[in-house]
Amino acid sequence: MNCDIDLKNAIDVLRKGGVILYPTDTIWGLGCDATNPDAVRRIYEIKKRDDSKALICLVDSANRMQRYFRNVPDVAWDMVDLTSTPLTLILDGASGVAPNLIAEDGSLGIRVTQEEFSRQLCYRFQKAIVSTSANVSGQPSPRNFYDIPDEIKKQVDYIVSFRRGDKTAHQPSKIVKLGLDGAVTIIR
Repeated sequence: MNCDIDLKNAIDVLRKGGVILYPTDTIWGLGCDATNPDAVRRIYEIKKRDDSKALICLVDSANRMQRYFRNVPDVAWDMVDLTSTPLTLILDGASGVAPNLIAEDGSLGIRVTQEEFSRQLCYRFQKAIVSTSANVSGQPSPRNFYDIPDEIKKQVDYIVSFRRGDKTAHQPSKIVKLGLDGAVTIIR
């Protein structure tokens, strides 16, 4: 399938509150509109995950990242600019997303994707998109499309065709929590 058609179809599903299965800059992810609480709830249900465990979001640029936080620490901008591998930042003071996406402490995980498909998806959608591993909670993360359980595939509204044939063993991102006080905690 043509990549532009895949992008259009995925965006149509996201706008209708649906859940997609899509390739990211790391592993394949379950995604939805990060501002839609019903769509976010569906992802928790698909993953059989307790909603007290926060999910992360993807955006297409550092500038868009600031839309979802009251205050972005200066070091966050530097980390986004300097990283050469996928990096998820957990920042305090999340806003502008579905309430059930925000952790109990008010933080949210966000990553600026550099991978072409997911970057274009975020850019064209013009909002943050949830990105969580396409697996049942507690099970291993799929390293490529072939590792995704049928149980997950059957529950989404759209599966992106792009990169399905890629058998590369992709890895999850590094995760760093940045406090407003300057504290840096490496999560993964």
